[in-house]
Amino acid sequence: MGYGRLTERKIRYIVRHKQRGKSNREIAFEMRVSISTVKRVWSYWLAHKEYLPIRKRGRKVKELSEKEKEIIREAKAKYKLGARRLERIIEQVYGIHIPHNRIHRFLLEESLAKEEPRKKGRRKPYIRYEREHSMSQAIDWFEKDGIKFCAILDDASRKILAAGEFQHANTANSIALVDEVVAKYWDIMPLEELISDNGSEFGAHRKGERKEWDSRFKRHVESLGIKLITSRIKHPQTNGKIEKLFDCYGKHRDDFESLDGFVYWYNNIRFHESLDTKHYLQTPEDAFWSRLPVEALVGLAAKLFEVDDE
Repeated sequence: MGYGRLTERKIRYIVRHKQRGKSNREIAFEMRVSISTVKRVWSYWLAHKEYLPIRKRGRKVKELSEKEKEIIREAKAKYKLGARRLERIIEQVYGIHIPHNRIHRFLLEESLAKEEPRKKGRRKPYIRYEREHSMSQAIDWFEKDGIKFCAILDDASRKILAAGEFQHANTANSIALVDEVVAKYWDIMPLEELISDNGSEFGAHRKGERKEWDSRFKRHVESLGIKLITSRIKHPQTNGKIEKLFDCYGKHRDDFESLDGFVYWYNNIRFHESLDTKHYLQTPEDAFWSRLPVEALVGLAAKLFEVDDE
């Protein structure tokens, strides 16, 4: 007969039936345990008037070293990400592997994370659409504490190409950011497409039987040779990547003294999950340059050689 694992239910049964006068052999047969186990449970009860405690199986949880704790604190403060992402970042940046469940447990102890109820129900499969090369962007507005935040985000790399905080969300400020992108990046490669929603800041009000629209913002963008694309009404997923930026802005803007500080952190410090490859992580800045079309890279190289010749 094979012996089964000793459980709390079996321990209580053994004690109860020993008190009723059953033999060790009978109880061992009924509970599928050894006779010596019955004797051990009963002896412990007689000596302590308590049930025999069960030894917990499994490996003892390994405690974090002080060095590991300091690395987790530093990585959390720098990258402001959750345990699963920090696991990969710590391995790449610090050269040590700490499982994400241990990281999460420590973050909870330090009040740097909180438990979130699991989402119920089966999630729909997610398909991410993105441009293959840099220089196709999205523009949108977001409000936080009365401040109007506008950004132009590169679709392929998630890099913030231009951003501003204003008192008013309007066409003039939207155009100013488009012009900033032109001034900073036009020599590298002209902007191909710009995605906007149907907000009044862009004058995207449909008119007439054909539901066409015209505005100062649209005319300005198209005069630069940029194709303007508007998202579907009440369908924010079209501009989903910039919505993720706004979520990050809402959570972490107050951690920085200036908008420039936030933008630098977002572009150059924070590893973006959507940019991960099998072997290494990328920031939006890394991805922007690596995803430029070949012709843009050739043009940059030519300009560098021209400078050297001079």
